[in-house]
Amino acid sequence: MPRAVRSSKPERIAKDLIAASATALVLSILNKGDSYGYAIIQEVRELSGGQLEWSEGMLYPVLHRMEDQALIESFEERGDNGRKRKYYRLRPDGRRALAEERRQWDVVHAALTKAWRTS
Repeated sequence: MPRAVRSSKPERIAKDLIAASATALVLSILNKGDSYGYAIIQEVRELSGGQLEWSEGMLYPVLHRMEDQALIESFEERGDNGRKRKYYRLRPDGRRALAEERRQWDVVHAALTKAWRTS
């Protein structure tokens, strides 16, 4: 009887962690410049080394919520291929929210680093 082979592939990132980090990631990406949905998904994949796999169904509700909160704004523009695309850009409140998100994530990161050192 064959033995079970353990996969060397890391486990998927938990959905609650993906959700918790979504605003900070989107704000950070848009802080670099205007972008559109598919490009944001690709940037998250690249930043995470392929570990974070976002879908349109996950991203667009986040973008709409952030737009409702006046953190970002959308506008239509023709892309390189001539098709209209909906782009997103950071608003001043979004820049302030990014600074606060970063502060909070720095606290969480520091606490986890200390906790893991002692375990």
